[in-house]
Amino acid sequence: MLVGGGGSGNNSMTEYVVLVDEQNQPTGTADKAAVHTVDTPLHRGFSVFIFNSRGEVLLQQRSHKKLTWPLAWSNSCCGHPALGESTPAAARRRMKEELGLENVDLHEILPNFRYRAEKDGILENEFCPVMVGFTDALVHPNPNEVESIEWVAFDSFLRRVNAHPESLSPWCVEEAELLSKNEAFLALYART
Repeated sequence: MLVGGGGSGNNSMTEYVVLVDEQNQPTGTADKAAVHTVDTPLHRGFSVFIFNSRGEVLLQQRSHKKLTWPLAWSNSCCGHPALGESTPAAARRRMKEELGLENVDLHEILPNFRYRAEKDGILENEFCPVMVGFTDALVHPNPNEVESIEWVAFDSFLRRVNAHPESLSPWCVEEAELLSKNEAFLALYART
């Protein structure tokens, strides 16, 4: 749920995350900025990997303004669904807010992905479905959300994941490894 809007770069708006139990059932909501601490409760998120027709994946360097993993390179887009908002709807909202992208061909591939990761006293603790999208549209990054972008051949990206996982967000590394072995994703990717 957004009160007054959303986006981490605008302090006049509060974004809420959906808190969940171990079965991913909602237990309430909490202010996103206040919930990400050394003891972050389990909540809902999502990740998107966007590909173009050349088989390249869009990576983003997270804004220096981000509370979690500032300036880290990561997958194309991440976010948190609002209470009552479907994961695909939340992903479409965030792709527009972060990257200026609309009408992306979107597919949920890893619906039950979950992770925990800690850095600089901040814990991420999420049920985080992973989606892949396909588009050749121009990307218009929001500087409040994205420091930089890069299109990378998928095989080169996987080599980077294996050789230098520390150069990427930990969820991106785990998700990339799972995608690289997922038959549904590989069938979609083969169409590019």
